[in-house]
Amino acid sequence: MADPVTAPQSQTLDRGLRILEHLAATGSPRPVMEIATAVGLHRSITYRLLRTLEDRGFVERDDAGRFGLGLTVSVLARGVRTSLQAAATARLTPVVERFGCTGFLVVRAGDDAVTLTSVEPRDVPSHVTRRPGTRHPVGRGAPGLALLMPDPPSDGDRPELVTARATGWAVSEGEVIPGVRSVSAPVLGPDGAARAAVAVVHTGIPHDVADVGAALVAAAAAVAADAP
Repeated sequence: MADPVTAPQSQTLDRGLRILEHLAATGSPRPVMEIATAVGLHRSITYRLLRTLEDRGFVERDDAGRFGLGLTVSVLARGVRTSLQAAATARLTPVVERFGCTGFLVVRAGDDAVTLTSVEPRDVPSHVTRRPGTRHPVGRGAPGLALLMPDPPSDGDRPELVTARATGWAVSEGEVIPGVRSVSAPVLGPDGAARAAVAVVHTGIPHDVADVGAALVAAAAAVAADAP
């Protein structure tokens, strides 16, 4: 029997949301069977849910019959923490152009760190793409660590978190995407808690990480001031 405390109030809605989360995390259209396997559902159930989501515009099908996120998701996302997103985009853009990295804004949703918006560099040979809606456990990666930095220290804190509190920014390598380094700083609210985190990701950067960290600390402070 399902635990009445942890079981979803609506199983159908929960399944549909899991499908949307999976498509957001993958970032590209996927075949039905792959989606079904990823979310742990039978193919026929997954297909019926996808068709309902397609009818409402939450997913779209490409010419190969694969499903990806639809325009309705983008419309809804426009209203999510709009001032914070606008401030982060404005303040991250010069950081992104200076260091040639992809910048992004992350917020905490339960035990996950979720990308809310991203800023990609121009005129660079290649860069890492970070799609809005991408999520990972809050205890992994520099953005997750940055979100935890204002929390009271405990004996179980990771050494990386202890170091981040001392320097003012967090650094990680390969924890979320193999071979990719991330640097992040928290955006603090009036109560001192982390409202969000600004970050950059890169596969190799000819800059001192301290310079990147300092730039992100300044950007985070400016975002907090711009979107009180």
